[in-house]
Amino acid sequence: MSKGLVTILIIVGVVVVSVFAFISWGGSKYDSAVAEQEKVNEQWGAVQAAYQRRADLVPNLVATVKGAAENEKEILVKVTQARAGIVNAKTPEDLELAGREINTAINLAFEAYPQIRSTENFQDLQSQLEGTENRINVARDRYNEAVRTYNTYVRGFFTRIALNWFGGGEDFSVRKSFSAAEGSDKAPEVKF
Repeated sequence: MSKGLVTILIIVGVVVVSVFAFISWGGSKYDSAVAEQEKVNEQWGAVQAAYQRRADLVPNLVATVKGAAENEKEILVKVTQARAGIVNAKTPEDLELAGREINTAINLAFEAYPQIRSTENFQDLQSQLEGTENRINVARDRYNEAVRTYNTYVRGFFTRIALNWFGGGEDFSVRKSFSAAEGSDKAPEVKF
């Protein structure tokens, strides 16, 4: 073989290897950008799931606590009224009227007031609210971390060249981190 032909084959070989190396490098950058983008989407999905959990859980918890408190209130009113009816009887007719409840009244005279559990329900509600808000905060933090990692990656000089070269530059725009809504620095009011 002549020297010229060997030189041409070497140059062609170097060009072919360089092209394959560039394609491999660019493809790797593109695939990594896709993976980072999907991590961002996954973390935003976790934030949305935490929001949905709060939207589903809080109204049900509040309704349960309200119902339990109202039920206990009714029980206490009835117990108090039954005790007052026996104690306040002044005539034999009053006693006869109250006589139908005498067995209950005797039992009530010796038992303690019903144990109040609505305070425990309120404490459980508070704990659930705190846990839910903590989950949301963790999900937002993870989302922001994924956005930071993604943005750092796609904004890199060589990554941007590879993404634009392979026609995906516009698909990998910089994402915004979670930011609080206007006025959210004020604590929400839970109403009963």
